[in-house]
Amino acid sequence: MPVTTIAGRDVHVDDEGFLTVYDEWDPDLARQLAAQIGLDLTDEHFKALTFLRADYVTQGETATLRRVSALGGIPTKELFSLFPKKPAKKMAYIAGLPKPHGCV
Repeated sequence: MPVTTIAGRDVHVDDEGFLTVYDEWDPDLARQLAAQIGLDLTDEHFKALTFLRADYVTQGETATLRRVSALGGIPTKELFSLFPKKPAKKMAYIAGLPKPHGCV
């Protein structure tokens, strides 16, 4: 497992930069990850990230965009606004979770 340094601390990542150790994530790291892809996180971003992380614990995999919208109560259009272009992939990256199945 590769290790990289983000915001002065070492974290385990896969070949694409997605975190591989669930417990290494925290909101400060999320802000750093978001900044790396040009996003400044708001409370609305954290609503989606919090849902993703809680859902991951119960489901064992990263939720799809449809699941976040349906069960997380965040309209798909809003997710595209918060995380432009590839929302599912960006949400997973910032939430410190594996890339969702079906994402390229």
